[in-house]
Amino acid sequence: MNSAAAPAESCDFCRAALTEAHQHLIEPATRRIECVCDACAILFSGEKQKYRRIPRRLRFLPGFRMTDAQWDGMMIPIGIAFLFRQSASGKMTAVYPSPAGPVESFLPLEAWTDIENDNPEVRSMEADVEGLLVYRVGTAREHYIIPIDECFKLIGIVRMKWKGLSGGTIVWQEIGKFLDGLKQRSKTR
Repeated sequence: MNSAAAPAESCDFCRAALTEAHQHLIEPATRRIECVCDACAILFSGEKQKYRRIPRRLRFLPGFRMTDAQWDGMMIPIGIAFLFRQSASGKMTAVYPSPAGPVESFLPLEAWTDIENDNPEVRSMEADVEGLLVYRVGTAREHYIIPIDECFKLIGIVRMKWKGLSGGTIVWQEIGKFLDGLKQRSKTR
């Protein structure tokens, strides 16, 4: 049996070999994520470009304040969502995972202004590339500022591991591992 090694991942721009922990760019218009080497990532550090460099900062926000009424006011139908500002429209957008992939909320997000006033740290989120991950499942109330590629990792977990109507035990274990990993890698504020 021939056991050829899997080809190494390469930079989507220059084709240089990538390490497992590599950089990402996003094209805000399409939300397409590109895997890139450090040299190519440096070229896209500004805001007025076709691609934006996705930052690496993670922050767990244990003191985050959001009431049930504020959450209900955003009319997001599940307890996991990623909220980010789109630079093109200037509006906040909610994306949440589903077994079929990402779902974008086109519902009004007027409650965002109150949440932002109660939690000024969210004003530092970079449009298109960072957002607020909200986890409100059962009695859990966890909030993180994370890069958008981490949001898509979570969506991938749900899409690949979901079974039946409630998701099954495995998906919830994997989501728990994902959140624990965010906490371990983040700066707490």
